[in-house]
Amino acid sequence: MDDIDWNELPDWNNQTAFWTIGAFVFTLTGFVLGAVRWQRVLIALGIHQPLPSLFSHYMAGQFVSNFLPTTVGGDVVRVGRLTRDIDDGPISFTSVVFERLSGWLVLPLITFIGFAINPGLTGLGNSTRIPLVVGFITLIGLGLVLLLLGNDRIGKGLRNRKGVLRFANAIHLGIDRLRQNPKAAREVIISAFAYQFVLLLAAGCAVEALGIDQVGLTALMAFIPAVLIIQVLPLGIGGLGVREGTLVVFLSGIDVPSEQALALGLAIYAMTLVGSMIGFPLLIFGGRKGSTEDDSNETEM
Repeated sequence: MDDIDWNELPDWNNQTAFWTIGAFVFTLTGFVLGAVRWQRVLIALGIHQPLPSLFSHYMAGQFVSNFLPTTVGGDVVRVGRLTRDIDDGPISFTSVVFERLSGWLVLPLITFIGFAINPGLTGLGNSTRIPLVVGFITLIGLGLVLLLLGNDRIGKGLRNRKGVLRFANAIHLGIDRLRQNPKAAREVIISAFAYQFVLLLAAGCAVEALGIDQVGLTALMAFIPAVLIIQVLPLGIGGLGVREGTLVVFLSGIDVPSEQALALGLAIYAMTLVGSMIGFPLLIFGGRKGSTEDDSNETEM
């Protein structure tokens, strides 16, 4: 920290305030779209839940995730609360797993598209290699999960299993449902792209607020998805430190000062943390079975 020159950061002014507010608005919009993505997954699995209920569970989980080394804690909250709503633990678990897996598909694709649109971002050493390697590894991991749990022979072995294996069976059945309903699968993917794109817009507003002129839309597409993947690793609370260090490495390739890259990571974390405070009262008072029972037959969004 002693080597950081904070004079690299812009002074606070009306323009800075405008872009900061924009970043926060897009962050909140991303939370809503995250709940929509979860809802589309549930619809694909044959479960219809009202969006307000899912948003409540989603934000409660988001709040918890910001104070733990990984997002798993928040996912456990979501699975538990949805299970109380639908009385089906395996399906609740599967819906959260599939929601996460949609990110495994979309994030690497956005990275590849960013590099394809802007070939100038290639040949930057680690700034190019690491995002591409992370993207390929993520897609390979997704493919292995789908091949393993989507295999019919394995599915037969999981049928009517008890204990932990019933959750694996639920994922297998969920994969079958998506195969049989490509329209629902497309809706999940579209909602996942919308969610991630809004997060890119939030990061873009933060870039403008910090006056980082070297980072445009294609750079955001190339680098930010890989950052989002890496920050899930259990190396820091809410990704703190991991995200900032990764941004310093990635953005150094396009001559962004370490101070600005670090500030961008902290800004993204601050927006997520402040926005997730919505989840605190929902964590305390929400999630009680029957609280949204009257809405369970509402028209799906």
